Amino acid sequence: MSLKDNKKRVFEEVDQAIQNSGRPSSSVQIIAVTKYVEPQIAKELVSAGVQHIGENRVDKFLEKYNFLKDEGVTWHLIGSLQSRKVKDVINFVDYFHALDSVKLAREIQKRAEKTIKCFLQVNISQEVTKHGFAIEEIEAALEEIAELDKVEIVGLMTMAPLSATDQELHELFAEANRLREKLANQGRQHMPFTELSMGMSGDFPIAIAHGSTFVRIGSAFFD
Repeated sequence: MSLKDNKKRVFEEVDQAIQNSGRPSSSVQIIAVTKYVEPQIAKELVSAGVQHIGENRVDKFLEKYNFLKDEGVTWHLIGSLQSRKVKDVINFVDYFHALDSVKLAREIQKRAEKTIKCFLQVNISQEVTKHGFAIEEIEAALEEIAELDKVEIVGLMTMAPLSATDQELHELFAEANRLREKLANQGRQHMPFTELSMGMSGDFPIAIAHGSTFVRIGSAFFD
C-alpha cells in the first residue's frame, strides 16, 4: 500500500475506535511517529493530511523540524530528554510527552521562552526498564513542579509492555485514566490533566476505549 493509503487506513481505524468508545470524533489526535523515516517521507505524510509529528530523539526532531517548519505542523517530542539537551530543542516543541523527573522540569523552566505543554510520564506497569514516575511519587513531584510557571502539565503519558495481553492493556489504560481524573480533580494551577498520551500502532483501540486523547502511531503508517 502507498503512504497515502496507509494514512487513510490509520485514520479510519482510529475513527472507528473513537466511534466504538462513544466519544466525539475530535477527541483523539493522531501523532505520526517518524523516527525511522527520512524528512521527505514525513513531508509526504503532512501533505496527505497528518498534522501532528512525533520524534523520540533530539537530533531527529531537529532534522524534521528544520525541514518542515513552514508546514504548520504540531510538534511532539515523545522520547526521553537529557537535561543537557533541553536548551537545544525545547522552544521548538509544542508538546513534550516524557517529563520523568523534577530535575528535568526545572531545566525546562530555565530554558523555555514560552509555556511548554508537558505530559507527566508515569510507569503504570512498573517495568524496571521504563522511565517515568511511580504512582506513589507523583504527589510529591507535582508539589515541586507547581512552582514552575513555564511547565504546564496537560496530562499523563504511559506505555504498556510489548508483551501485554488485551486484558492487561485494558487494566493498565483504565488505571491511567483513573489517575488522570484524580489529578484533574485536584485543580492545581498549570496542571489541567485533561489529556492522555497512550496507545501505539498495536494497542491504540484499547487505549482510546480508556480515554486516550493522543495516540502515537509509527509502524502502521509505513508497513
